[in-house]
Amino acid sequence: MDEVKIGKFIAELRRSKNMTQEQLGEKLGVSFKTISKWENGRGMPGVSNLLDLCSELGISVNELLSGMKLDECNYKENAEQNLVELHKKQENAKKAYNQLTIIWLIIAILLVPIHFAINYFYPENNGTGIGQLIWIIGLILFGFHFIYYYKIEIKLK
Repeated sequence: MDEVKIGKFIAELRRSKNMTQEQLGEKLGVSFKTISKWENGRGMPGVSNLLDLCSELGISVNELLSGMKLDECNYKENAEQNLVELHKKQENAKKAYNQLTIIWLIIAILLVPIHFAINYFYPENNGTGIGQLIWIIGLILFGFHFIYYYKIEIKLK
């Protein structure tokens, strides 16, 4: 998927409907800056915005992801191509997530020996708060990672 092409397509359709970025943003519940980001190819609409955006612009999701109006002959071919590209993006996102998880884990594992090494080799630092600072940094990193990557659901009966 060519994000720049998709962005130009969104801008073209929005202008053809005589809408400003702000008006489209209000209808979708996003800011005009978000619309601008999409139109400049610096981001893509999220899944929660795709159907509403397509409805406002009078196109299908397949046409949006293709970045052009499609006739019946090209529709199926582009749908399959878009599905393959979405799958590739999902796989790349999964790989990036796994790499980030490994980096966080390495940082967290390294903080403990660093703390003990500082206390062992520099006993005069005892009471200076360096160890506590390292523990706090570790907890912040863990907390950020946990909140950012794990969805907690509370089920009420």
